[in-house]
Amino acid sequence: MINARALVLLSGGLDSILAVKLLQEQGIKVEAVNFRTNFCGPSKARPAAEALGVPLREVNIREDFLGVLKKPKHGYGAGLNPCIDCHALMLKKAGETMRAEGFDFVATGEVLGERPMSQHKQALDIVARDADVVGYLLRPLSARLLEPTIAEQEGLINREQLLDISGRSRKRQMMLAAQYGLRDYPTPAGGCALTQEGFAARLKELMKNKPDF
Repeated sequence: MINARALVLLSGGLDSILAVKLLQEQGIKVEAVNFRTNFCGPSKARPAAEALGVPLREVNIREDFLGVLKKPKHGYGAGLNPCIDCHALMLKKAGETMRAEGFDFVATGEVLGERPMSQHKQALDIVARDADVVGYLLRPLSARLLEPTIAEQEGLINREQLLDISGRSRKRQMMLAAQYGLRDYPTPAGGCALTQEGFAARLKELMKNKPDF
């Protein structure tokens, strides 16, 4: 099997760590990328990348993200979180790097059905389409529940060794973490600050009074 190259979005959370491990198991050469917005950064990704032995590139997309935050094409979640548009923005940037630098595909730790707004099947499809990475976006944790990617079809990666995780339960991820000997990983949080009611309310007021902030 040819040693493929993958650019993986690494937040430093367990799902993205497991996505990297699954690819490394198949001999994929992994590089990680973390996108910095006004509300998230690489603080968790840095130690995760070091532990995984993969290079990490940090990309500032604050200006682009502000445009998404103010006018999200696909709306907000429960707070002021434009999850679908945010994921699409990050993957669009990753896709541009993939093409420019000759990576075979991009990958994420997304799990089908794990998050109600951004990870149901329709949302996953929208993200891939808006980011222009249809066929090039591999989600290793749920791959066997999704359409085969070009990398799978061309034999760059074995689909049968990928997973079929879905839903909000974390049991299988925790079991995998134990199998891999992973201990130092962040516990799942409630998402970014934009999902928090109080913070979202204050930001909404700011956007109303100072739309050009």
